[in-house]
Amino acid sequence: MSLWSEFKAFAMRGNVIDMAVGIIIGGAFGKIVNSLVNDVMMPPLGMLLGQMDFSQFSITLKDRVVSETGQVISEAVKINYGMFLNTLINFFIVAIAIFALIKVINMAKRKEEAAPAPGPSRQEILLEEIRDLLARR
Repeated sequence: MSLWSEFKAFAMRGNVIDMAVGIIIGGAFGKIVNSLVNDVMMPPLGMLLGQMDFSQFSITLKDRVVSETGQVISEAVKINYGMFLNTLINFFIVAIAIFALIKVINMAKRKEEAAPAPGPSRQEILLEEIRDLLARR
């Protein structure tokens, strides 16, 4: 079997395609969550904390050095904890969404498992009666 045909057989299996679809949807979902956090949640939170742009929260360890002519000699060294907090909130939103999705899936599985098995069909009941009558003879 050639390398190409082996790869093609691997790539066309159902679970690989399902995984690819999941990765694509996950990437799109990540963009939605980023927008929710950065564009919807953080501006009001930043306003409550007295600053308009929460992502700009940082601690400056070393100021930027500028020459007399205006050229930047060295950039400022900062700890951008606002961006870290944005990322942390993104993570919690994704974790909550995944938890809710898994909870719904588990509830659906439990309902499916809890459904009573259907009883024997009318034909099976008649066949059992015939069998019992024949056994009594």
